[in-house]
Amino acid sequence: MNTVQSQWQVLPLLSLPSWFVNIVNSYCSDSQGIYAAQLLWHRGIQTPEQLKGFLDSNVYRPLSPFEFGYEMQLATKRLEVAMKNQEKVTIWGDFDADGVTATSVLWEGFSQFFTPYLQLNYYIPNRATESHGLNITGIKKLAEKGTKLIVTCDTGSTNLEEIDYANSLGIEIIVTDHHTLPDDRPNVISIINPRYFSKDHPLFSLSGVAVGYKLVEALYLTFPEIPESPIENLLDLVAIGLIADLVELKGDCRYLAQQGLKKLQQQLKNTTRPGVAYLLNLCKRNGDRPTDISFGIGPRINAISRIQGDAHFAVELLTSKDEKRCYELALETELANTRRKSLQKDIKKDVEKKLQMLDLSTTQVIVLEDPQWQSGVLGLVAGQIAQEYGRPTILLTTAETEKMSENDLKLARGSARSVYNIDLYKLVASQRDLLHKFGGHPFAAGLSLPVENLSLFRESINRKLRQEVIDVNTLSSTIQADLVVTVSQLGQSLFRELKLLEPYGMGNPVPKLLIQNCWFEALGNRNIKDAKNNTVKYIKTKFNIYDRSVDEGFPGIWWEHYQEELPQGEDKRCDAIVELDYNTYGKGRYEVRLIEVRESLSTEDYQSLQRNQITLIDYRNQDKVNESYLEVETLNHCPISWDELYKKYQKSIKNKNNLALNYSYNEQFNPSEITKQLIGIAKYLNRTQKTITKEQLKEKLLLSDRTVNLALNFLGKIGFLISEDKETIQIKNITHQSEDYHLSQQKLFHTLKEEHFKRKYFTQVPVETLQKLLMYESLNH
Repeated sequence: MNTVQSQWQVLPLLSLPSWFVNIVNSYCSDSQGIYAAQLLWHRGIQTPEQLKGFLDSNVYRPLSPFEFGYEMQLATKRLEVAMKNQEKVTIWGDFDADGVTATSVLWEGFSQFFTPYLQLNYYIPNRATESHGLNITGIKKLAEKGTKLIVTCDTGSTNLEEIDYANSLGIEIIVTDHHTLPDDRPNVISIINPRYFSKDHPLFSLSGVAVGYKLVEALYLTFPEIPESPIENLLDLVAIGLIADLVELKGDCRYLAQQGLKKLQQQLKNTTRPGVAYLLNLCKRNGDRPTDISFGIGPRINAISRIQGDAHFAVELLTSKDEKRCYELALETELANTRRKSLQKDIKKDVEKKLQMLDLSTTQVIVLEDPQWQSGVLGLVAGQIAQEYGRPTILLTTAETEKMSENDLKLARGSARSVYNIDLYKLVASQRDLLHKFGGHPFAAGLSLPVENLSLFRESINRKLRQEVIDVNTLSSTIQADLVVTVSQLGQSLFRELKLLEPYGMGNPVPKLLIQNCWFEALGNRNIKDAKNNTVKYIKTKFNIYDRSVDEGFPGIWWEHYQEELPQGEDKRCDAIVELDYNTYGKGRYEVRLIEVRESLSTEDYQSLQRNQITLIDYRNQDKVNESYLEVETLNHCPISWDELYKKYQKSIKNKNNLALNYSYNEQFNPSEITKQLIGIAKYLNRTQKTITKEQLKEKLLLSDRTVNLALNFLGKIGFLISEDKETIQIKNITHQSEDYHLSQQKLFHTLKEEHFKRKYFTQVPVETLQKLLMYESLNH
């Protein structure tokens, strides 16, 4: 079996402060809130202020758009000049759900200040023939049409060559984006990107549509007398883009999503966006909850460019008031989404066939290409393969090279997805010399490269990851069960309680429920049908799930699996991890989505699982540590090895306490400066004939036992006569240095660099990754 066998983890039940449970309970209409309270605490919501702001958007206080400072001021001033001079302004958008909604928000928002189509237009690159971001051909076309100002959304931060080209044509640029920053500020009028903030800033996780909204909000605040439509009317589009994208829904990000969902729910009763209303009704018809954007409206908007390439009509669908036109576009979108599902399934099968010919034991990064693959769905398939095979995955198509002449630059285009929180952007960026273009997030990237570079790229990126701290072959995919429940607890009450955590997203996933000793009956599978009632090859299995707590089963569905894969009957006892959902089809019903199933474990095994797990609390690089309401142990110095961290983790398990990572690390590192300080200390000790303890030296220069010994050896090689015992060091005299002292110096430098890299890793790696790795080690010891 090539796929990674998942390790199951069960979060421990904590004894929570009564005030915490009481606050959660006050938001529950027909339950006590004990399950939601456990989930919220485990997800780091642990103070009264955090809790109330998380649960109630009316309590949260969003930040001003001018929190972006001078960059936002520059942007509004340049837009004011464009308004006064009646310059042509073009919004440069992107083709995914975040980019399309960002384009729509700027289109509607700017239309309050500029005349649509005369002064204001938008341009979205074609997913199939162009790539993310600015491009020379598109900029040239806009210059010919008289564009003087480009405002990007969800893109542009690293398009330095294209920015310079636009400037050469007399076009100025305002960048609104949330992707990785360039090393130096680009030559633009303004760059509004939340990645300039610290990671704990309330605006840091804003997606492209949210950044665009902040720019529109700045215009509304600067010129309040001009707009005729309230800015809040844009929030439904903001919610769609935010939740559909790869961002963590916290701070202003969560606030905007919550407020936007309220607006979105109104579209079914008080329609102001016919296209959105039609999409929501199509979601309901297929059983997708309208407000469950990740499964409903989000994939549908993404499907437009995935299947057709051109995403321009998506903006029309989201913003037009023409009901007939919107109905046509919504139906076209629904058919594209159904086609996307079938195409995704077919390409995944092709990928799995190719993987059978790979030696995965020597493969760190999966890199595959095929001329028959359609580029639009490669990111989705790459995400599935990365999760199932436990490796970063890059899938490329060479389809467009088939019609090229010998002299044309033949490119492979595709998408990459990460796993285990490996920073994919940095990994791909390390191969930039082999690439044509790339861009994206730490966990998802788009790229293109010359076909002739493919073999070297595959070899080089595998070697690069192999050199990192983590070897993917030592890791295991992990599924975390948030709660243990019985079938009798499934239904409206639990669903409403868990709904307090919505909207879900990165860092706040859909709760996973473990049902033990269950079985399945009434199995049946069939392919889905599209909006025109045509059968599409995309399988789903329906079932009823039972356990001893019920006489009547609870309905469920297992996507992309056949009924033969599921044991049937009371004698085939299983443990299942599911997600609770509400199916809106027909009269509607509560049901579970099956995530994974396996033979039942004994109660003792699950007790062992829970005993061997604690929660890591992330206080790294914080000037002020949050007050903790539970007893915790702390790790106050940055580790330099897994063994060091694992021992502390095991001690915390033994003491049944959570572990707070309470250390910082200054990433400014200069081995020559450390050596200079070391020699200075040695000269001082020789002159004063004082002693120093090894612990003092370690603390002063941030050394380990290993580097202390190498440092003393180096001092000896350059002429210091050292007297030492287990604890103290004294310099007796200075003599001549050895001829081979530089070898000792090189070894010290190399080891200092190695420890710097490890400290940097343990300071930057997401706490979720550390938690998973430590749990895996604990379960397998």
